[in-house]
Amino acid sequence: MKKSKNIPDSAIDTSDIPKLDDHFWETAKMVKPITKKAISICLDSDVLEWFKNQGKDYESMINTVVRSYINHQEHL
Repeated sequence: MKKSKNIPDSAIDTSDIPKLDDHFWETAKMVKPITKKAISICLDSDVLEWFKNQGKDYESMINTVVRSYINHQEHL
């Protein structure tokens, strides 16, 4: 992902991506982004340390893990 951020748009081959025609826009739906809310949560020290050791974006990673758990529970 870090490497792709440094590639200029002009160097990306998009020839295999189909054009969006009128049919696409007739059925397209607007999806509003989910906003994040700052909270305080108690986690076991070892759990928090594990996430922190994964990188500086550990809070987003915790959010992703919780979301994955929710999605899994909804599909049981």
